[in-house]
Amino acid sequence: MDPLPSPGLPAPPEHWALFLDVDGTLVEIADRPQEVRIPPSLRGLLVELRTALDDALALVSGRALADLDTLFAPLVLPAVGTHGLELRDADLTIHRPTLPREWPVLRKRFEDFARGRDGVLLEDKGASLALHYRLAPWQQRPVEQEIRAARALLGAPATVQLGKMVAEVRWGTRTKGDGIRTLMGRAPFAGRTPVFLGDDETDQAGFAAVNALEGLSIHVGATDPGVARYHLSGVVAVYDWLRDLLNARSTTLDSSPDPNA
Repeated sequence: MDPLPSPGLPAPPEHWALFLDVDGTLVEIADRPQEVRIPPSLRGLLVELRTALDDALALVSGRALADLDTLFAPLVLPAVGTHGLELRDADLTIHRPTLPREWPVLRKRFEDFARGRDGVLLEDKGASLALHYRLAPWQQRPVEQEIRAARALLGAPATVQLGKMVAEVRWGTRTKGDGIRTLMGRAPFAGRTPVFLGDDETDQAGFAAVNALEGLSIHVGATDPGVARYHLSGVVAVYDWLRDLLNARSTTLDSSPDPNA
């Protein structure tokens, strides 16, 4: 596939709707989610991009909306949170699922599980409970077993989400792709070409949604690109590419490598 820009570019950048994953895409992944900090320069860049795109910029994250707002304060952006379970429109209306009465019991179960295993951390995202094991990678198997057992106890519509050194049980089936499709049907995103940057397996549904909408799916980092059609090497490359995009310079991307090659 040709790098960008090319004669096959579906729309000039000023007609894009930009969707940005956070951890692993805009910022490096930290051992603990609460350790991540947003550089002031990145916050300023997002403000400039939002203005240049007539507000058609949204965050798409596994983090809860409240967590995103804390990270990016004072910015409050349209966003897909908790891997698609939460959504905030451009008018700041928030949509999220109603949790089952068993949810507090499950949270207590996960608290006890994490307390008994060094290096395992519980993150409560509201509609999702995540067990992180980045500090103890040998805990992957028991963590995933615990998450799957919890999902089986809850039943539908609970789902399991696996990511980089994290496993979650989620109350719902909506994905990042569902969130992107929803926003693309509403102002100011409607009628634009969607562009989504993400870094891992949790972003594949977003890539697929953007591909179906004839947009640009951009994988970040060294993991399997899956269905993403373009590639950037890492967080630093993302920042440079966004700055180049804003400055109307080259927006060159590498095509995604073939994982079977």
